Amino acid sequence: MEKTTKTALAKELGISRAALYYHPKKPRSDEELKNKIIAVMTEHPAYGHRRVAMALSINKKPVIRVMNNNGLRPKIRRGWRPTKPEDLNRPETRVENVLKVLCPIRPNVVWAGDFTYLWFVDRFWYVATVIDIHTREVVGWHIANHHTTALIMDAFSDALRRTKTTPKYFHSDQGSEYVAGAYESLLAESDVIPSHSRKSSPWQNGFQESFYSQFKLELGNVNRFNHLGEMIEAIHQQITYYNHRRIHSALKMPPLVFKNIQLQKNAVHNTTIQNQFIYSFETRKSV
Repeated sequence: MEKTTKTALAKELGISRAALYYHPKKPRSDEELKNKIIAVMTEHPAYGHRRVAMALSINKKPVIRVMNNNGLRPKIRRGWRPTKPEDLNRPETRVENVLKVLCPIRPNVVWAGDFTYLWFVDRFWYVATVIDIHTREVVGWHIANHHTTALIMDAFSDALRRTKTTPKYFHSDQGSEYVAGAYESLLAESDVIPSHSRKSSPWQNGFQESFYSQFKLELGNVNRFNHLGEMIEAIHQQITYYNHRRIHSALKMPPLVFKNIQLQKNAVHNTTIQNQFIYSFETRKSV
């Protein structure tokens, strides 16, 4: 049997001869990091390298290296999205898209609404949500077996009930549900100004689009549930998980954690301004 030289073997494999002698420089630390990554991905099955790095509070480069070397991947799938023929030939509204000129720096300035579908027990079920653009918190939602105006009105009403306040603006696409007279009247009664994306421009409501792409992924196959009540409970749990525990890549933390930090900062700022006013008033008074 002819003996193969290391030079010939390296050439056959398409690598350098030195690479045949390579050993990981940090086998122990990489093994420890791998175990930490697996623990994070077990608790958060849809996390990719960015959120794993955020959860571990480390740079993403070693996370990428260890995940690639060990074949660690989140479960990724994309589903089919049904079209709405009734929206195809409708003319555009003249409602302004306030998100083009406005970037809210506090909660309850702009809410955004949308809904998605879930196929369960031979029919579609619909989940409508309302998201605060500043905190990314889902402030209201509703589940129904129809996608009529009532669905999104109930989601908006749920947001009013949970927050006990109203936004200045409400942003949505130009779906038939959001341009219906009954919904426009509900916004007007609440002194809320509507805002619309342009037709066929889902990226102009990217907050909701991004939420739903991960929401359905993490919720998983709903046909594993034995009955409707189980699915509804899982939806509520998934929204609670998103608000309280799931790291939002834009915020680098869960929405409610971000919201509480912002409220604390605002409270400190308001107290400082109030103290400055009192000091100025007392100074003038003593002069």
